[in-house]
Amino acid sequence: MNNAPLVSIIMPNYNCGPFLRTAIDSVLSQTYGNWELLIQDDASTDGSQAIIEEYAAREPRIKFERNDRNKGAALSRNRAIERSEGEYLAFLDSDDVWLPKKLEMQLAFMQAHDCDFSFTQYAHIDEKGRLMGVQAKVVKHLTYGKMLRHCWPGCLTVMYRQDLHRKIYAEDVERNNDHALFLRVLKNCRNACGIPTCMALYRIRKGSISRSKLKMIKPYVEVVHDLEGHSYCMALFCVFTQVFVKVFLKYKKTKRYGELECEVAGTTV
Repeated sequence: MNNAPLVSIIMPNYNCGPFLRTAIDSVLSQTYGNWELLIQDDASTDGSQAIIEEYAAREPRIKFERNDRNKGAALSRNRAIERSEGEYLAFLDSDDVWLPKKLEMQLAFMQAHDCDFSFTQYAHIDEKGRLMGVQAKVVKHLTYGKMLRHCWPGCLTVMYRQDLHRKIYAEDVERNNDHALFLRVLKNCRNACGIPTCMALYRIRKGSISRSKLKMIKPYVEVVHDLEGHSYCMALFCVFTQVFVKVFLKYKKTKRYGELECEVAGTTV
Protein backbone atom coordinates (compact mmCIF):
# COMPACT_ATOMS: atom_id res chain seq x y z
CA MET A 1 0.00 0.00 0.00
CA ASN A 2 1.14 3.53 -0.74
CA ASN A 3 0.29 4.78 2.72
CA ALA A 4 -0.36 3.32 6.12
CA PRO A 5 -3.52 4.78 7.67
CA LEU A 6 -4.18 4.24 11.35
CA VAL A 7 -6.77 1.55 12.08
CA SER A 8 -8.66 1.85 15.37
CA ILE A 9 -9.73 -1.58 16.59
CA ILE A 10 -12.79 -1.56 18.85
CA MET A 11 -12.88 -4.36 21.43
CA PRO A 12 -15.55 -4.37 24.15
CA ASN A 13 -15.02 -6.98 26.84
CA TYR A 14 -17.21 -8.44 29.54
CA ASN A 15 -16.05 -11.55 31.39
CA CYS A 16 -14.25 -13.08 28.42
CA GLY A 17 -11.11 -13.84 30.39
CA PRO A 18 -10.65 -17.40 29.05
CA PHE A 19 -10.57 -16.13 25.44
CA LEU A 20 -9.13 -12.64 25.88
CA ARG A 21 -5.46 -13.49 25.37
CA THR A 22 -6.25 -15.27 22.10
CA ALA A 23 -8.16 -12.26 20.78
CA ILE A 24 -5.45 -9.77 21.74
CA ASP A 25 -2.68 -12.03 20.42
CA SER A 26 -4.47 -12.21 17.06
CA VAL A 27 -4.19 -8.41 16.84
CA LEU A 28 -0.55 -8.43 17.88
CA SER A 29 0.12 -11.02 15.15
CA GLN A 30 -1.21 -8.82 12.35
CA THR A 31 1.14 -8.27 9.42
CA TYR A 32 -0.16 -4.69 9.26
CA GLY A 33 1.23 -2.68 12.15
CA ASN A 34 -0.31 0.80 12.16
CA TRP A 35 -3.19 0.16 14.54
CA GLU A 36 -4.46 1.05 17.98
CA LEU A 37 -6.46 -1.45 20.02
CA LEU A 38 -9.09 0.25 22.17
CA ILE A 39 -10.25 -2.22 24.81
CA GLN A 40 -13.29 -1.12 26.79
CA ASP A 41 -13.88 -3.42 29.73
CA ASP A 42 -17.48 -3.41 30.90
CA ALA A 43 -16.79 -3.86 34.63
CA SER A 44 -15.77 -7.51 34.27
CA THR A 45 -15.63 -9.65 37.39
CA ASP A 46 -13.53 -12.57 36.07
CA GLY A 47 -10.01 -11.21 36.17
CA SER A 48 -10.10 -9.69 32.68
CA GLN A 49 -8.73 -6.39 33.97
CA ALA A 50 -5.43 -7.94 35.07
CA ILE A 51 -4.97 -9.61 31.67
CA ILE A 52 -5.64 -6.38 29.76
CA GLU A 53 -3.39 -4.33 32.02
CA GLU A 54 -0.59 -6.86 31.49
CA TYR A 55 -0.79 -6.43 27.71
CA ALA A 56 -1.24 -2.64 27.85
CA ALA A 57 1.84 -2.29 30.06
CA ARG A 58 4.10 -3.74 27.37
CA GLU A 59 2.32 -2.63 24.18
CA PRO A 60 1.65 1.14 23.80
CA ARG A 61 -0.77 0.54 20.90
CA ILE A 62 -3.18 -1.10 23.36
CA LYS A 63 -5.32 1.53 25.09
CA PHE A 64 -7.39 0.28 27.99
CA GLU A 65 -10.31 1.82 29.81
CA ARG A 66 -12.71 0.23 32.28
CA ASN A 67 -16.35 1.24 32.81
CA ASP A 68 -17.24 2.20 36.36
CA ARG A 69 -20.28 -0.09 36.09
CA ASN A 70 -21.71 -2.60 33.63
CA LYS A 71 -23.20 -0.64 30.72
CA GLY A 72 -23.59 -3.21 27.94
CA ALA A 73 -21.88 -3.82 24.61
CA ALA A 74 -23.35 -0.85 22.72
CA LEU A 75 -22.29 1.82 25.19
CA SER A 76 -18.90 0.16 25.63
CA ARG A 77 -18.36 0.22 21.85
CA ASN A 78 -19.45 3.85 21.77
CA ARG A 79 -16.91 4.83 24.40
CA ALA A 80 -14.15 3.06 22.49
CA ILE A 81 -15.24 4.76 19.25
CA GLU A 82 -15.18 8.09 21.08
CA ARG A 83 -11.57 7.45 22.11
CA SER A 84 -10.49 6.32 18.63
CA GLU A 85 -8.12 8.34 16.46
CA GLY A 86 -7.92 6.18 13.33
CA GLU A 87 -8.98 6.91 9.77
CA TYR A 88 -10.48 3.40 9.74
CA LEU A 89 -12.50 1.54 12.35
CA ALA A 90 -12.44 -2.23 12.76
CA PHE A 91 -14.23 -4.43 15.28
CA LEU A 92 -13.18 -7.52 17.19
CA ASP A 93 -15.08 -8.98 20.13
CA SER A 94 -12.92 -10.32 22.91
CA ASP A 95 -13.78 -13.98 22.30
CA ASP A 96 -13.16 -13.95 18.52
CA VAL A 97 -9.97 -14.21 16.45
CA TRP A 98 -8.41 -12.54 13.42
CA LEU A 99 -6.15 -14.38 11.00
CA PRO A 100 -2.71 -12.73 10.66
CA LYS A 101 -3.18 -11.01 7.27
CA LYS A 102 -6.68 -9.69 7.99
CA LEU A 103 -5.89 -5.99 8.32
CA GLU A 104 -3.29 -5.97 5.54
CA MET A 105 -5.52 -7.71 3.00
CA GLN A 106 -8.69 -5.84 3.91
CA LEU A 107 -7.06 -2.41 3.73
CA ALA A 108 -5.42 -3.25 0.41
CA PHE A 109 -8.78 -4.35 -1.00
CA MET A 110 -10.54 -1.21 0.23
CA GLN A 111 -7.92 1.07 -1.26
CA ALA A 112 -7.87 -0.81 -4.57
CA HIS A 113 -11.68 -0.78 -4.90
CA ASP A 114 -12.33 2.62 -3.30
CA CYS A 115 -14.51 1.11 -0.55
CA ASP A 116 -15.89 3.03 2.39
CA PHE A 117 -17.11 -0.13 4.14
CA SER A 118 -16.02 -3.74 3.83
CA PHE A 119 -16.53 -7.10 5.49
CA THR A 120 -15.16 -10.58 4.91
CA GLN A 121 -16.00 -14.23 5.20
CA TYR A 122 -15.41 -15.88 8.55
CA ALA A 123 -15.39 -19.42 9.92
CA HIS A 124 -16.96 -20.83 13.07
CA ILE A 125 -14.81 -22.26 15.85
CA ASP A 126 -15.94 -23.90 19.08
CA GLU A 127 -14.96 -22.91 22.60
CA LYS A 128 -11.66 -24.79 22.24
CA GLY A 129 -10.77 -23.07 18.97
CA ARG A 130 -11.53 -26.01 16.68
CA LEU A 131 -13.00 -25.39 13.22
CA MET A 132 -16.65 -26.45 13.08
CA GLY A 133 -16.98 -26.92 9.32
CA VAL A 134 -19.11 -23.79 8.80
CA GLN A 135 -18.13 -20.66 6.91
CA ALA A 136 -20.14 -17.47 6.38
CA LYS A 137 -20.66 -16.13 2.87
CA VAL A 138 -20.67 -12.49 1.79
CA VAL A 139 -22.58 -10.44 -0.78
CA LYS A 140 -20.33 -8.69 -3.30
CA HIS A 141 -22.00 -5.29 -2.91
CA LEU A 142 -23.85 -4.34 0.27
CA THR A 143 -26.55 -1.66 0.32
CA TYR A 144 -28.73 -0.20 3.04
CA GLY A 145 -31.69 -2.18 1.68
CA LYS A 146 -29.81 -5.48 1.74
CA MET A 147 -28.58 -4.74 5.25
CA LEU A 148 -32.10 -3.94 6.39
CA ARG A 149 -33.36 -7.34 5.24
CA HIS A 150 -30.41 -9.23 6.68
CA CYS A 151 -27.37 -8.37 8.77
CA TRP A 152 -24.80 -9.79 6.36
CA PRO A 153 -21.53 -8.70 8.00
CA GLY A 154 -20.07 -10.49 10.95
CA CYS A 155 -19.09 -7.71 13.34
CA LEU A 156 -15.60 -9.20 13.74
CA THR A 157 -14.91 -8.67 10.01
CA VAL A 158 -16.21 -5.11 9.49
CA MET A 159 -13.92 -2.22 8.65
CA TYR A 160 -15.01 1.22 7.47
CA ARG A 161 -13.64 4.70 6.91
CA GLN A 162 -14.34 6.94 9.86
CA ASP A 163 -15.10 10.64 9.71
CA LEU A 164 -13.25 11.94 12.77
CA HIS A 165 -15.27 15.16 12.68
CA ARG A 166 -18.62 13.36 12.91
CA LYS A 167 -18.29 9.94 14.43
CA ILE A 168 -21.16 7.45 14.23
CA TYR A 169 -22.21 5.67 17.41
CA ALA A 170 -24.22 2.53 18.16
CA GLU A 171 -27.77 2.60 19.44
CA ASP A 172 -28.24 0.89 22.80
CA VAL A 173 -30.23 -2.04 21.38
CA GLU A 174 -30.15 -5.30 23.27
CA ARG A 175 -28.51 -8.05 21.20
CA ASN A 176 -28.65 -6.13 17.90
CA ASN A 177 -26.58 -2.99 18.37
CA ASP A 178 -24.05 -3.90 15.67
CA HIS A 179 -26.85 -4.17 13.09
CA ALA A 180 -28.20 -0.77 14.13
CA LEU A 181 -24.71 0.77 13.94
CA PHE A 182 -23.90 -0.62 10.50
CA LEU A 183 -27.24 0.51 9.06
CA ARG A 184 -26.41 4.01 10.21
CA VAL A 185 -22.91 3.79 8.74
CA LEU A 186 -24.19 2.51 5.38
CA LYS A 187 -26.34 5.62 5.00
CA ASN A 188 -23.09 7.57 4.76
CA CYS A 189 -21.19 5.17 2.46
CA ARG A 190 -20.68 5.38 -1.29
CA ASN A 191 -19.36 1.86 -1.78
CA ALA A 192 -19.70 -1.12 0.58
CA CYS A 193 -18.13 -4.43 -0.44
CA GLY A 194 -18.02 -8.01 0.74
CA ILE A 195 -14.63 -9.72 0.42
CA PRO A 196 -14.93 -13.45 -0.44
CA THR A 197 -11.96 -14.50 1.68
CA CYS A 198 -12.06 -15.93 5.19
CA MET A 199 -10.12 -13.58 7.47
CA ALA A 200 -11.57 -14.21 10.94
CA LEU A 201 -12.84 -16.88 13.32
CA TYR A 202 -16.14 -16.48 15.14
CA ARG A 203 -16.36 -18.40 18.39
CA ILE A 204 -19.60 -20.27 19.06
CA ARG A 205 -20.08 -20.55 22.80
CA LYS A 206 -22.59 -22.47 24.85
CA GLY A 207 -25.69 -20.31 25.36
CA SER A 208 -24.59 -17.85 22.65
CA ILE A 209 -27.34 -15.41 21.67
CA SER A 210 -26.54 -15.86 17.99
CA ARG A 211 -27.53 -19.53 18.20
CA SER A 212 -31.13 -18.70 19.09
CA LYS A 213 -33.20 -17.47 16.14
CA LEU A 214 -36.28 -16.69 18.25
CA LYS A 215 -34.38 -14.43 20.65
CA MET A 216 -33.36 -12.23 17.70
CA ILE A 217 -36.91 -11.39 16.56
CA LYS A 218 -37.72 -8.65 19.07
CA PRO A 219 -34.37 -6.81 18.70
CA TYR A 220 -34.64 -7.02 14.90
CA VAL A 221 -38.11 -5.45 14.95
CA GLU A 222 -36.80 -2.76 17.29
CA VAL A 223 -34.06 -1.83 14.84
CA VAL A 224 -36.21 -1.83 11.69
CA HIS A 225 -39.35 -0.23 13.17
CA ASP A 226 -38.30 1.83 16.17
CA LEU A 227 -34.91 3.10 14.99
CA GLU A 228 -35.18 3.08 11.20
CA GLY A 229 -38.83 4.17 11.11
CA HIS A 230 -40.25 1.45 8.85
CA SER A 231 -43.72 -0.03 9.28
CA TYR A 232 -44.43 -3.11 11.36
CA CYS A 233 -45.26 -4.98 8.15
CA MET A 234 -41.83 -4.12 6.79
CA ALA A 235 -40.23 -5.05 10.11
CA LEU A 236 -41.92 -8.46 10.13
CA PHE A 237 -40.93 -9.03 6.50
CA CYS A 238 -37.32 -8.22 7.43
CA VAL A 239 -37.51 -10.66 10.35
CA PHE A 240 -38.60 -13.34 7.87
CA THR A 241 -35.78 -12.55 5.44
CA GLN A 242 -33.27 -12.35 8.30
CA VAL A 243 -34.14 -15.83 9.53
CA PHE A 244 -34.46 -17.28 6.01
CA VAL A 245 -31.04 -16.02 4.92
CA LYS A 246 -29.43 -17.08 8.19
CA VAL A 247 -30.84 -20.61 8.00
CA PHE A 248 -30.71 -21.35 4.26
CA LEU A 249 -28.32 -18.97 2.47
CA LYS A 250 -25.63 -17.37 4.63
CA TYR A 251 -23.55 -20.35 5.70
CA LYS A 252 -21.90 -23.14 3.78
CA LYS A 253 -20.76 -26.46 5.16
CA THR A 254 -17.09 -27.09 4.59
CA LYS A 255 -15.57 -30.50 5.18
CA ARG A 256 -12.03 -29.40 4.39
CA TYR A 257 -10.64 -25.90 4.73
CA GLY A 258 -7.28 -26.52 3.04
CA GLU A 259 -5.04 -23.47 3.53
CA LEU A 260 -7.33 -22.06 6.21
CA GLU A 261 -6.61 -25.07 8.44
CA CYS A 262 -2.90 -24.24 8.22
CA GLU A 263 -3.53 -20.57 9.09
CA VAL A 264 -5.70 -21.51 12.06
CA ALA A 265 -3.08 -23.98 13.22
CA GLY A 266 -0.62 -21.09 13.26
CA THR A 267 -2.77 -19.05 15.65
CA THR A 268 -3.15 -19.63 19.38
CA VAL A 269 -6.86 -20.46 19.47
